[in-house]
Amino acid sequence: MKKLIWVYIFCSLASPALWAQTDTLQKSKLYTTLKDALKEPDNVYRLDLSNQSFQNFPLEVTKFKNLQYLSLRNDHFSQIPKEISLLKNLQILDLSGNDFSVLPAEFAELKNLEELFLNQEKKLNLSKDFDILSNLPNLRILHLENDHLKSLPKNITRLQNLRQLYLNNNDFKTIPPSLRSLKNLEYINFQNNKYPISPTELKGFGTKIKF
Repeated sequence: MKKLIWVYIFCSLASPALWAQTDTLQKSKLYTTLKDALKEPDNVYRLDLSNQSFQNFPLEVTKFKNLQYLSLRNDHFSQIPKEISLLKNLQILDLSGNDFSVLPAEFAELKNLEELFLNQEKKLNLSKDFDILSNLPNLRILHLENDHLKSLPKNITRLQNLRQLYLNNNDFKTIPPSLRSLKNLEYINFQNNKYPISPTELKGFGTKIKF
């Protein structure tokens, strides 16, 4: 029953337009190798290069001007190059499981980015990254799962367009008070943290929190 309740809450947070857009994207072909994708670059809307042994970030990715979904999960890149800013149509980006600490300043040019995955990252300099992410007008969903986080930089308050924030599987012992300043935030996943629920702390929070 609990799962059904939270599925309902999650669905209610997304607009019909967003669901229609996501559905269309999901129906497009998913490419899983650069070799196949480079044969028809204009037709590449979804590209999953997860768990591949690249020595460096594959700059060939920037040839896919229509790309909307990109996964580079577990590729262990030590840096994300500034050229990623060329992916102007990118909406969903998964950079989980890499080894970089700071996103390039040019990342702020991804004006259509709506959802970003930064899971399983141990080296993130979130304070600098939040400054960059604050320039993304359409960023609605941010994943910071399993990052060994105990706190959040105060400048997370700059991410005023966030609606969903995933902080599950971290080391929080309290809910970061700065989250109260995110006026558009509608949902927080706070599961599997070292947090004892305090009704007093939750009073007047105004955000759906999943423990």
